[in-house]
Amino acid sequence: MVETLDKDLTSIQEARNLVRIAKAAQKKFAEFDQLSVDRIIRAMALAGEQNAQRLARMAVDETGIGRFEDKIIKNQFASKDVYESIKDLKTVGIVKDDKAKGIVEIASPVGVVMGIIPTTNPTSTAIFKSMIALKGRNAIVLSPHPRAVKCTSEAAKVMAEHANDGSHQRADARP
Repeated sequence: MVETLDKDLTSIQEARNLVRIAKAAQKKFAEFDQLSVDRIIRAMALAGEQNAQRLARMAVDETGIGRFEDKIIKNQFASKDVYESIKDLKTVGIVKDDKAKGIVEIASPVGVVMGIIPTTNPTSTAIFKSMIALKGRNAIVLSPHPRAVKCTSEAAKVMAEHANDGSHQRADARP
């Protein structure tokens, strides 16, 4: 008789494996300069916008929650508007130098961020959490709601693929 691990034990091991991989990737990512980080975030934002409709359809179809048109708007907001609000933030090196007080603030990533994704807004949440984590040179591991695994996974895949594409852009490419 072959015994299999129960779902809880399997999911714990899977989480450990994902965090281990994320830690290794984040250590490399922590060395990226501001221009490289900004190119990655821009590529992710564009991908979110371009896939807003497809991901919205997946979210509504899989979860049965919400209206397709509203999910498109949320995905666009999570991509475009979040990008606009963070694009100019300095997240590498010295971010503030208060000479009067003698205080210098230096941006430092925290490491691996765990992103809990709700069933109500699975794709838009995956988009914006991925972007804000990476803006700070952190890695992220997303944990989708059980009723939104496919659409969350697809949103995460889109973000990861375009983050990777953005990291390979030429140094003189405009962010």
